[in-house]
Amino acid sequence: MKRREIRRTKSGGAPKWMVTYSDMITLILVFFILLFSMSQIDLVKFEAISESFRNRMIFDFYPSPVPMDNPTESTSHMESGKATNEFETPTQLPDTNDKDEQEEDSLSNLMADVEGYLNENDLNNVISASRTERGVVLVLQELILFDPGEADLLSSGEPFLNKVGALLSEIPNKIKVEGHTDSQPMSSYLYPSNWELSGARASSVVRYLINENDFDESRFSIVGYSDTKPLLPNTTPENMSQNRRVEIVVLDENVKEMEE
Repeated sequence: MKRREIRRTKSGGAPKWMVTYSDMITLILVFFILLFSMSQIDLVKFEAISESFRNRMIFDFYPSPVPMDNPTESTSHMESGKATNEFETPTQLPDTNDKDEQEEDSLSNLMADVEGYLNENDLNNVISASRTERGVVLVLQELILFDPGEADLLSSGEPFLNKVGALLSEIPNKIKVEGHTDSQPMSSYLYPSNWELSGARASSVVRYLINENDFDESRFSIVGYSDTKPLLPNTTPENMSQNRRVEIVVLDENVKEMEE
């Protein structure tokens, strides 16, 4: 009689798919932990690193914030100060503050002189003054200098130009005279467009100032802007009247070019 074989039951374990699933879950968990750790930024260190990139001289005076695996001799040279930047010390950087302050003082003094002159001669009602980065701008409206559509100076406007000439004779600055018109079309034999009219008016003002005051002609330049630079929108007669003007720009002595 044969001995009956005893069947051994295999111990049950986790299915194979469960192993794969648990590995996937573990990897996902590790991935999110990594993302979370990367999102934690030390603001102090981050700002220090950002500042080091903005000022490249820091690399010449301070060691690298990132440790080097294989430091070389160049590191010791940099730390000891033997290797320097093209600017040996920060004090050698060009100081632009003094230059800006000088330009500001020059413009302020020029504006104060012009305002004082206008007040003394009761010209504030007919001539306005403003300060720009180019210098001091005197604005003379059309009605005190010219008839509409004309570039010949009115005799009533000559006294105002005489006072402007007296002011310019007291300062050595270069002068730029600019003619402006409104947007109303201009068409005549002498002035086919506003370009010719604005340029002719600027020329009339400069010619009068030079003839009456014997100025050096090299001090002056003229330009006609037509209606390209209005003070106000050309939508009403009042605005258009303000736009028809001649501007006398007393250039700041630090301005090298007479053109914009």
